[in-house]
Amino acid sequence: MAIIRFAQHTGTTRDVPLTEGSNLMDLARANAVPGIDGDCGGSCACGTCHVIVDAAWAARLAPANAEEERMLSMAVDRQPHSRLACQIIATAALDGLRLQVPEHQF
Repeated sequence: MAIIRFAQHTGTTRDVPLTEGSNLMDLARANAVPGIDGDCGGSCACGTCHVIVDAAWAARLAPANAEEERMLSMAVDRQPHSRLACQIIATAALDGLRLQVPEHQF
């Protein structure tokens, strides 16, 4: 089974089944990943699904668009590979993707 791995700031991880075509925020919420709230429902309007993409995977994702960049500019713990999980669509090519959930969201 293909998975996305969400790592918490505490060091624990949660493997979530990858469902192609879903965004990663929806997958995280459906699997009760702590720290991924998705208050706006995935419309790129709140930033409560901020994740940090493992550096080894960053180049494999499409770059953030201007709207996502605006939301990320307000992130407390923004890192060079920060993204919003609602803007990443799951594909089979992302099997094994590792995401860090920051300690704090907006």
